[in-house]
Amino acid sequence: MKVTTYLFLLLAATTMACGNKSEHAHEGHDHSKHSAEKNSTATDSLFNAVMQIHDEVMPKMNDLYTMKDSLNKVIAALPAKAKTEKEKLEAEIKRIEEASESMMVWMREFNPPADSVGLEKVNEYLNTEMKKVQQVKENILGVIKKQ
Repeated sequence: MKVTTYLFLLLAATTMACGNKSEHAHEGHDHSKHSAEKNSTATDSLFNAVMQIHDEVMPKMNDLYTMKDSLNKVIAALPAKAKTEKEKLEAEIKRIEEASESMMVWMREFNPPADSVGLEKVNEYLNTEMKKVQQVKENILGVIKKQ
């Protein structure tokens, strides 16, 4: 349990740090750098569309943290006999953690190739990442909507 708490606090700190950065510089994702490196307007547009979804959903990470914290407080206040209710709340916390983790994994793995590999490969990579980041968005918004 201590490891879970530690990891959660680490995630919360990371989320808050990302939330404090400027609109164009998330950790590991310097938008201006990638945009300047692209030669193709279509590639620029695709990269910007991927990053727009990321930028739209990233602030929602704080909402997930707040929701999880609230649910943990409710669980702590439940009487020992409320096992079924506790299990339901724990299942919801797991969904929140999975949605949050999906963003963290996507950000860690997002690494667009250089233009030197060819625009076709760059566009193929960005199209794949668009699908992934859209799924992350659906995961996060779905959890928030359920609350």
